[in-house]
Amino acid sequence: MPTFRMRDGSGSIRLKHVIEDTDRHGNVRVYLRRPGHLKVRLRSQPGTEDFLAEYRAAMMGATPRAPTGPLERRGSKGSFKWLCEQYYVSAEYQRLSGRTKYVRRGILDRICKKNGSKPYALMEPRHVRRMRDKMADRPEAANGFVKALRQVYAFAVEYELAQRNPARDVPYLKAKGDGFHSWTMEEVRQFEGHHPIGSKPRLALALMLYTGQRRSDIVRLGPQHIKDGWITLTQAKNRDRKPVTLSIPVLAELKAVLDATPTGNLAFLVTAFGKPFTSNGFGNWFRKQCDEAGLKHCSAPGLRKAGAALAAENGATERQLMAIFGWTTMKEASRYTNAARQKVLAATGMKLLSRDGGGPGRGKRGVAKRDTPHSSPSLKRPRRTQWRQS
Repeated sequence: MPTFRMRDGSGSIRLKHVIEDTDRHGNVRVYLRRPGHLKVRLRSQPGTEDFLAEYRAAMMGATPRAPTGPLERRGSKGSFKWLCEQYYVSAEYQRLSGRTKYVRRGILDRICKKNGSKPYALMEPRHVRRMRDKMADRPEAANGFVKALRQVYAFAVEYELAQRNPARDVPYLKAKGDGFHSWTMEEVRQFEGHHPIGSKPRLALALMLYTGQRRSDIVRLGPQHIKDGWITLTQAKNRDRKPVTLSIPVLAELKAVLDATPTGNLAFLVTAFGKPFTSNGFGNWFRKQCDEAGLKHCSAPGLRKAGAALAAENGATERQLMAIFGWTTMKEASRYTNAARQKVLAATGMKLLSRDGGGPGRGKRGVAKRDTPHSSPSLKRPRRTQWRQS
């Protein structure tokens, strides 16, 4: 019995007697199969109101209407659509997570809708750049497009279906700004003031802030992940290819909120129907809680950034940040430690800009003190300098 994510962000749903079949071309078809009845195909997009209406009608014995549009045809050999069909049944595609499959196939299907009949062997880097640049106002979407093409052609090269990868040397676009707004401690206190301990929104904030995990992990986190005061979980991101398993202690601030808040059995955070949130459904719900607290510019991903900044400012090293947040390289951790070091160095160094002096190593009138022979034996004694008074 598959689980379908509702398109309106309200959560997920499981429907009795519904099955999914995947043919040898990677096409997923949804059917209603009741014992003693013929199998009926459900043609509407899963997770939509049309799909639910079609399901209810089929359960009552009504025969779904045949689609009014033309049936989808397979791509002719050598076309870009044909290449995508080969990719969908490859081992490389099948080992991706369900979410990654859904996103990548959506991108490739949109390309096929416009250019699916064109020979894939004739695609050049200039074609990729041209299509990428049309999405310049949406750099994340543009980069997802380039990444999807890179993976399709990497598969084609590996299986000797193509001689080169035209998207390999097309660079990603630089994102505008720093992404999601990073919460300040004042904003955290404002949220806490609006949502007291014991409420679901306060629990959500505590789980994100005091574990440092992504919302895709927060929605799965439950009592079964805690033992002897430690949280142990495998992060959802890349869990099918490069799984990252973390063990982090339960902070006293988080324990106080957990002890005072009703939670679900297998997931701490559940919907109004008692079921775990989907990642997107949780993001939409938490977005509304921020609005109610007067924080319209804040969101769930920004809390992870705030936690990383807080830990770095409290002295966490790159290795410690990697152990907490599950990063596998120092690149992301260095962003926060470098920012924290800059803040500390600026705090101690700004006094050196003072015209009145007063900083370390200066006299009453801003005159630099002489170095002693013992402090720098290999260096020449510097000249005595003084700020000129205007």
